Amino acid sequence: MVVGHLAGALGLVVLLTACQAGGPTGPAGPVPGAVRRTPGPARTAVTAAAAPGAVLARAHAGAHGVVPTVAPGTRSWRLRRPALAGQVAGFATRVSGPPGRPVGLAVSTSSSAFRVTAYRIGAYRGGDGLRVWRSRWVPGTTQPGPRLSPARTRTVVAPWHRSLTVPTRGWAPGFYLFDLTTRDGWQAQVPYVVRSVSTAGRVVLMAPTATWQAYDDWGGYDLYHGSGGDRRSWAVSYHRPYPAPGAGEMRFGVVPFVTVAERAGVPLAYLADVDLDTDPGALAGARAFVTIGHDEYWTRTRWDAVRRAREAGTNLAFFGADTAYWKIRLAPSGRAARTVVGYRTDAGLDPLRTTDPRDATGAFRDDPATGPESTLTGVQYECFPVDTAYRVTSPRWWGFRGTHVRAGTTFPHLVGVEADRVYPLPSTPRPLQVLSSADYDCDGVPTSTQSVYYTARSGAGVFTAGTLRWTCALVGRCRPYDLGDRTRRFARMVTLRVLRVFAAGPAGRRHPAHDDLGRFALSPVNTVPAS
Repeated sequence: MVVGHLAGALGLVVLLTACQAGGPTGPAGPVPGAVRRTPGPARTAVTAAAAPGAVLARAHAGAHGVVPTVAPGTRSWRLRRPALAGQVAGFATRVSGPPGRPVGLAVSTSSSAFRVTAYRIGAYRGGDGLRVWRSRWVPGTTQPGPRLSPARTRTVVAPWHRSLTVPTRGWAPGFYLFDLTTRDGWQAQVPYVVRSVSTAGRVVLMAPTATWQAYDDWGGYDLYHGSGGDRRSWAVSYHRPYPAPGAGEMRFGVVPFVTVAERAGVPLAYLADVDLDTDPGALAGARAFVTIGHDEYWTRTRWDAVRRAREAGTNLAFFGADTAYWKIRLAPSGRAARTVVGYRTDAGLDPLRTTDPRDATGAFRDDPATGPESTLTGVQYECFPVDTAYRVTSPRWWGFRGTHVRAGTTFPHLVGVEADRVYPLPSTPRPLQVLSSADYDCDGVPTSTQSVYYTARSGAGVFTAGTLRWTCALVGRCRPYDLGDRTRRFARMVTLRVLRVFAAGPAGRRHPAHDDLGRFALSPVNTVPAS
């Protein structure tokens, strides 16, 4: 999309409010005003094994994979003194790994020492974090600055050595944060996914790390901007920190959702998006596949894996907007795929455009082999920036049961900062039920936004929320708006209902979509000018 992202001061506001206010905020998004519309020296690494007695707790899944909520939780994972000026920063040597596979951390700090505390994020008694491990104090070192490698694609890497290795033996699958705390109290965070070995019979929650990387401007470049006015990157690397104080979009994207999902009482599994590239069959037997928040960047391999899962009866839920707009590919860096390649609006310059067009990057809606993103989600990305109400149009939809909504019930500010809409195209899945619809202006041009539910021939049900504010609505705060308890209860009830129904198997067999697209006067062509 023709957008930037929240960097600098605006990004700091989002991150600071997320950690200081004790809750998530609205997602990092593009720069207001943009609109898009198209259907140190080397050192021996140490294993910082926890000292005897320092392993404070271990996370264990309960029977049948249902995560218990009785373990003693904590809120101490939240940042108290965020290292916004680079006093400490780090990144993991892998995005995800199964339980028991060690993960390295590369850390740079101006402090004499730092230590790492690992927290599993979820639903616990007394807090949304479970402390599972803590390192000894590790000698600190200031590591080298960012390096362009290769310069042709303006790919920034952090040429840092591994500082310590974290064991994960006994850790349950889930979403984790490594808290890096220096001797003088500065803190940064690093996200990590302990992935499930099997997803069969479970609802799969997935962290969209490729999108986090696309907006990661550490070192001056991301897929949107370049340092000093230079062109943006065409490839971005996981081999670097997220912008200070770290963790990408996990705090306001993943954290609110997983803490609700783990209270649904359904079997869960956990993946990072890259896990579908290393194992395209990872969704075999899954009851449902759930993407959380801002999930804009997909590989073709992942697209095919999710489509196959739907055709096999796996339900799909997209709790966000602008899903699967840009097609990317992963490139190896060392022994792993650690680079996200995405030429975006410069797609014609991708060297694979002529040699291997199947893996060439660009927009999915421009790929005749896939069609627009709506062939999966039922909707297409429509506009940024958006701030409008969520207006219910199908109050009898099974997902709204118990919420007491009526036709026309509105939830102010729930739709933003990006939104989707339905296009009545031949490729739009049917039967499709429009759950909400609201009119608004996209940069002065009238348009509308919808959330939808459709059912596939396999019996799979597919839900798309159509707004990036769904995850922050789960805690009632989407900066700068306090959405209130009414919207928070609505979003939580719908989320829990969808997860529970989807966990029971192909939802379309019991809850077929009631096609009502004909009730809405929606144009099949773009009305908002491309920018």
